[in-house]
Amino acid sequence: MPLNFKSLSDFATIAATMPGPDEGARAQALARQSNLTKPPGSLGRLEDLAVFMAGWRGNARPKIARAQALIFAGNHGICAQGVNPYPQEVTAQMVANFQSGGAAINQLCRANGADMHVVALDLNRPTADFTAHAAMTETEVLAALKSGVDAVDIAADVLILGEMGIGNSTVAAALCASIFGGGAEAWVGAGTGADAAGQARKVAAIEAGLSRHNSPKGMAALVAFGGREQAAICGAVLAARVKSIPVVLDGFICTAAVAPLFSVAPSLLDHCLIGHLSAEKGHRKLLAEMDKPAILEMDMRLGEGSGAALALGILRGALACHNGMATFGEAGVSGA
Repeated sequence: MPLNFKSLSDFATIAATMPGPDEGARAQALARQSNLTKPPGSLGRLEDLAVFMAGWRGNARPKIARAQALIFAGNHGICAQGVNPYPQEVTAQMVANFQSGGAAINQLCRANGADMHVVALDLNRPTADFTAHAAMTETEVLAALKSGVDAVDIAADVLILGEMGIGNSTVAAALCASIFGGGAEAWVGAGTGADAAGQARKVAAIEAGLSRHNSPKGMAALVAFGGREQAAICGAVLAARVKSIPVVLDGFICTAAVAPLFSVAPSLLDHCLIGHLSAEKGHRKLLAEMDKPAILEMDMRLGEGSGAALALGILRGALACHNGMATFGEAGVSGA
């Protein structure tokens, strides 16, 4: 199905139009797992990941021939409230670093076999300060969604998603507080290194925004609080779903970016894995709300898609075992 959103009201029925996993391929993958030369369940979540990939790729023995990593970057008007220890110029500087191959995400994509592309979204035009205005208009949200849709390679076997944007840990916390409740303080963490005073400014800004916008849910939360990179991540997730491409989300900010989709319908994230549990305070709470486990827990909080790219190596390992191990019959080993 084409993704040609004319208004955010189109999202009210979108979940019903999306494909689900191939249950036949999933059943065949489960049967294969039960016949491989190992005790049942002994590879733990590696087995689950292999079956997950089989279902979404429609192939009982799926492979990752092409892994795409997309890093979306945006700037945020909420920085006017002093929520960011680094100046906004760092967003563009880091985009240049990604493009020249000097960031952590470049190394992790190279090590784990992902083709990386960074998409900078109007960095010279930050979103509005959500304490005083909606962060974006509906038109701006739709344009950013389309940027995410258009960036996805439909030939990919898996999509890695990440973000860059000074101030976007405050945006992430605001989205979570609006959609899941609990107050700003429950979701605010250090981000890029905010001290106690900086975190207090984050809390105050989010509480002001929640009061002004009346804690909207669904895609309305993106209008009120979101950034262009958050909207683009949502677009990429939906484009991947149309083509049954599994998605690996990065940490707190990236997972919070898709909270509006979860609020529309939790099933919209059924094809998404969480690459790692971020050390950022709100991520564990967010994953509990979404009932989604992380693949890794490495005390990382860098962003950039770094945890998701690292998790790609685990996913490749899961498929290597699933596809390459012998069955009991093939190996001449007696089964249980």
